[in-house]
Amino acid sequence: MNPRRASIVAAGAAFCLALSFVSTRMEGPVFIGRLQHDAEAARDGAGGKGVSLAFRDRYGWLTRHPVLSGGKDLDAETRTRVAAAVDAVPGIGGIRWIRDGEGQVAKLRCQNDVEAILASRTIRFTEASARIDPVSERLLDEVARALRPCLGSIIAVTGHTDATGNPEANKALSLARAESVRWALIGRGIPADGLRAAGLGSKTPIEGLDPLDPANRRIEFSVIASAPIKPTPIDTPGPE
Repeated sequence: MNPRRASIVAAGAAFCLALSFVSTRMEGPVFIGRLQHDAEAARDGAGGKGVSLAFRDRYGWLTRHPVLSGGKDLDAETRTRVAAAVDAVPGIGGIRWIRDGEGQVAKLRCQNDVEAILASRTIRFTEASARIDPVSERLLDEVARALRPCLGSIIAVTGHTDATGNPEANKALSLARAESVRWALIGRGIPADGLRAAGLGSKTPIEGLDPLDPANRRIEFSVIASAPIKPTPIDTPGPE
């Protein structure tokens, strides 16, 4: 293929991908909002007004797989009826219950291994961009190897910045860098469906450091034990 034509095709593909990403970000909240409204109506109609429905995962990502909690005073028959009613709502991708106190983040060994790798080294980017510096490629190889034993878990990649500059720009940059690391890990064999990227900007500086300190510019990883990739349509709790 002509090099110029190839570059045009590549640019077009990149534009379509970006457009799809923006469309998802814009339409997702509207879709989940409607889904939540319908699910809450179904819950109430089944007698489950004390049951909470969470349509965001622990990292704040919207999901079609709501988590049900609460309703401890309801009998087992009512809880089962509520679960069935919510699961029957068109668009719901499967539900599960958690008891009070469940859902805590479990720190796994592979996270400790990654933290040890990054204790004295940092994933570097080119100045004011989300492009990973080539000097960090070997470090990312090590991170991917450390994460591999935890495949099947949810791996959160979170970007942080220092407090220099515009807060909104910092947040956008931290997210873009987290996305770059996410794609770098996908390229190293970490499944995309287990990776989540988030950017917090300068919101959470390292404890004890001045928020303006450049050391706050970092990528952090959180690894948690996850529910099955294909959750059962109705996962009711056992006896109280």
